[in-house]
Amino acid sequence: MSTAMNAELTVATWPGLTPRLLRPADSVESETDYRAAGGYGQLSDPGALLEEIGQAGVLGRGGAAFPMAVKLDTVRAAALRGRDTVLLANGEEGEPASVKDRWLLRHRPHLVLDGLRLAAQIVGARHTHVYVSDERAAQTVRSALDGLSADALDGVTVGVRTVEPGYVAGEETAAVRAINGGPAKPTDKPPRPFEQGVGGLPTLVSNVETLANLPYVHQHGAQAYRGVGTEESPGTFLATLTGGGRAAGLYELPFGVSAAELMTLHGIAAGQVRGALLGGYFAGLLDERILDATLDHETLRGLGSGLGCGAVSVLTDECPVAVAASVLEYFDRENAGQCGSCFNGTAAMAAAAVALRDGVAGADDVDRLRRWSVVLRGRGACATLDAATNIAASLLSTFTDDVARHLDSSCPTCGSAAFSAPRPFQVEAL
Repeated sequence: MSTAMNAELTVATWPGLTPRLLRPADSVESETDYRAAGGYGQLSDPGALLEEIGQAGVLGRGGAAFPMAVKLDTVRAAALRGRDTVLLANGEEGEPASVKDRWLLRHRPHLVLDGLRLAAQIVGARHTHVYVSDERAAQTVRSALDGLSADALDGVTVGVRTVEPGYVAGEETAAVRAINGGPAKPTDKPPRPFEQGVGGLPTLVSNVETLANLPYVHQHGAQAYRGVGTEESPGTFLATLTGGGRAAGLYELPFGVSAAELMTLHGIAAGQVRGALLGGYFAGLLDERILDATLDHETLRGLGSGLGCGAVSVLTDECPVAVAASVLEYFDRENAGQCGSCFNGTAAMAAAAVALRDGVAGADDVDRLRRWSVVLRGRGACATLDAATNIAASLLSTFTDDVARHLDSSCPTCGSAAFSAPRPFQVEAL
């Protein structure tokens, strides 16, 4: 296992795994070192690489796990019809409990830029954008671009756009809107960016970790990419692990590893684990079943949860009711304020969860929270309201005993001081 540590973050590769995305050094990787490892290799046939990406089964790492080859093919089709296209590398890491995209941009900018180059050639885009809210990441990418060899990007131009951080700012239509000169807030769909995006052109919006996987496929092929992981979730991914009273960890893992073994590796004993908040704040809460789960999309979907962006926040001493209340308060503050259903719905769910946490809610409040978790799903322009309903629904269905204890004000965890945080399990810095 290769490990780099500081006071804020542990960075490590799963034991026995040859890293594809992480590197042991804490410095910024240079173009010289990146090229020495095979980076920026010539791409003679973009169509053949697209086929390899499809055979490799590369899934999006931004949260939805959408097949990358399908996204590429859709925008490529527009280019083949003679339309100009655009690529947007999305590094605006809106999930407070995730750190993977910032790390890649700060430490391996050439890996991301190489993936951007490959994707741009596949979809026929000559103009691309790196979209971030982290100023250090932006500066690292700009520095990499300033010193880049003239032939590295094969004529693809790259602009770097920074915005204020926010949960909704990384949503794909919010990213497009910001690049187009508007606020970093979502827009109604359709049209989706692949139809009408930056400058009104078909636009591929791809998470930076997703792009960072493409150079491996280019160099080694689909079969090698599938050499680790599972059939449905092949390859490796970056997991941000928080909680357990320990500093955050960023781990490169093969899909399908044991969640319990990862926690042990991080120094969290299984006996401490009460549950986990998954996919950042999006996929909801899971109880002790997380200890029997493997970290792949199919397994966690089967448990009614999800891996999302790869962030896993472990609950040990925290009451799940109090954690859910803090997350719902976050959504109430962070929603875009554009959709009445989301603006009012997140406020109502947060108020009910806070009342439950504070021991002043009744059964009617819980019933309303349960109803809102169903009827509000899918009613916002972006996924913020869905994330809030996931939190509420998973709390009520999974932690029924904790909910009952809060209804009669007998929660032993919250009796003296309930958990409360403006951004639960936030990774502050690298």
